Amino acid sequence: MAENMPAGPAETGAEMDYAEHEKTYNLFLAVIKYSSLVIVAILVAMAFGFFTPAGFFSSTVLFILITALGVWLLS
Repeated sequence: MAENMPAGPAETGAEMDYAEHEKTYNLFLAVIKYSSLVIVAILVAMAFGFFTPAGFFSSTVLFILITALGVWLLS
């Protein structure tokens, strides 16, 4: 079976589309950045709601404020 292996490179396909690669990479970074922001905002709002007498409404307002401030800072 080894004698049937080609001697040249394994892949001789088309050239890489670097512009599409950059767009995909930038989209991936944006998704990771904003999803991390939302996760941190959820955790802070949950801690605020559970460990203080503030309650659900105040923690929801805090979540919205943290998310809005984070989007403004990250943009």
